[in-house]
Amino acid sequence: MFALLLLTAFVADAESKLTLKPGWKATTDIKSEHATQAAATDEKRTFAVSSTTVAMYDRATGKLLATSTGDAVHLNSAFLMDGKVYCAHSNYPKKPETSEIRVYDPATNKLTVFHEFKEPAGSLVWNVHDGKNWWCCFAHYGADAAKTVLIRFADGFKEEQRWTFPKAVVDDWDKMSASGGIWDGDSLLVSHHHYKVLYRLKVPKDGKELELVEALTCPFPGQGIAADPKTGGLVGIDRGAKKIVFAMK
Repeated sequence: MFALLLLTAFVADAESKLTLKPGWKATTDIKSEHATQAAATDEKRTFAVSSTTVAMYDRATGKLLATSTGDAVHLNSAFLMDGKVYCAHSNYPKKPETSEIRVYDPATNKLTVFHEFKEPAGSLVWNVHDGKNWWCCFAHYGADAAKTVLIRFADGFKEEQRWTFPKAVVDDWDKMSASGGIWDGDSLLVSHHHYKVLYRLKVPKDGKELELVEALTCPFPGQGIAADPKTGGLVGIDRGAKKIVFAMK
């Protein structure tokens, strides 16, 4: 984690090498010392995720309401479903890799293991559910960044299919990986580790590589993003500024 923070500071002014179309702009923010990995929100509560903690805030006032209990090493992403926050969790950068989905329950403030991947395809960095399937992204870094994969799981976390990422996107990762992702209609919006860019990707009808549709501007310097059900926009973080950031097109 320390190495990642150093990298983020070093490339704070770096930018995507792709041609970016207009995307999302910041509208408001909430200060949070926990805003270092991801954010999620509903109409009344907003959640910030650090490597070890999920913090819950009153959306209207920005007041800290609670922080999670339960051990964690490297949380990533935040997917809100049925009032609970599902976070990717790994032992990155340790080897061999372990990966889990951990769930935070605001009713108890407990962070617990939802699912453990017995033989993960890398370090789990984000997970989303489309109403039928879990979609999980397992990252690799450095010279192995192209091995990062998105896997669709059926009930019981039975793997159905996996896809790699387009070369243009992998080359733009700056030896890191896809730190966040959500469904946006019939395509995916995938964030960078430290660039202010969102990649719109399509899952092909045939083939094993995701398709790059466009690259879009955003106010989030990488990390986990989520949909904002109240505005139809997005929520993410600015790790350097320790802020939860809301955005609209």
